[in-house]
Amino acid sequence: MKRKILAGAIFGAAFIAATALPTRADEWTKSYPISGRADLHVTTDDGDVIITSADQKQIDARVVTQGFKLSPGDVHVEETQSGDQVTLHVRMPHFNWGLWGAHSKWVHVELRVPRELDLDVHTGDGNVTTSAVAGHVRIDTGDGNVTVSGLKGEIRLHTGDGHIEASGLDGSLDVNTGDGHVRVDGRFDSLNVRTGDGNIEAKVLNGSKVATNWKMHSGDGHINVWLPSDLNAELDAHTGDGQITLDIPVTVSGSLSHSTIHGKLNGGGAALSISSGDGSIHVQRL
Repeated sequence: MKRKILAGAIFGAAFIAATALPTRADEWTKSYPISGRADLHVTTDDGDVIITSADQKQIDARVVTQGFKLSPGDVHVEETQSGDQVTLHVRMPHFNWGLWGAHSKWVHVELRVPRELDLDVHTGDGNVTTSAVAGHVRIDTGDGNVTVSGLKGEIRLHTGDGHIEASGLDGSLDVNTGDGHVRVDGRFDSLNVRTGDGNIEAKVLNGSKVATNWKMHSGDGHINVWLPSDLNAELDAHTGDGQITLDIPVTVSGSLSHSTIHGKLNGGGAALSISSGDGSIHVQRL
């Protein structure tokens, strides 16, 4: 019995020592010259995507792994370029043993891009960060946080499970998370924000216009909204379990209620719908 216990202890110590050893890092890089407007598509099964912009006419791609090899049988990169369109697929191995010592195994996809481009990013499980690009931007992650700043154009952000934080935006924004808080600020022509479970904070900056119907909804969370004093809209606010607080002039129509308010902001306009299944709503002046 003592021998079995001793053997088990030796095996356990050896396993711990092995998993504590530094894991191998690999790197892949490539640059793609661009003559016109870049169109970049990025897909990774599992890993973080980090995008920065610069005044340049090329796309610089770098894939860094730790605990995985960059090889056809492990993590591998499939890439193509057709004119100004670049496509990257970062494939993970079918059997990912990251469960053992998962903290030391990761994949990062790092991209340096022109300031103006169309961008489509999808990761099955990982965070996405990007800054200061203008164009059609679509970011989707199955499980991870999305953090963006300085984007301009038509912007769509989605995560199945994670937070979304977007600042300094300009254009139209469509945000959806299954579970997580949302914080956005910018000048908007169109705004659609939805979270299944989390709080929403939205700062609508001067120059915004409710040209089409806007919507903000949380299945379970508070909603705080800051609006410019001259915004024209038809306000429709409702909460299933909470109260509504208005710190901005609204011409109310119909009966007053703590949980439902209909009214006009600066004479009215397109609809601004704010709703929460379970949470308070606070609308205030920017």
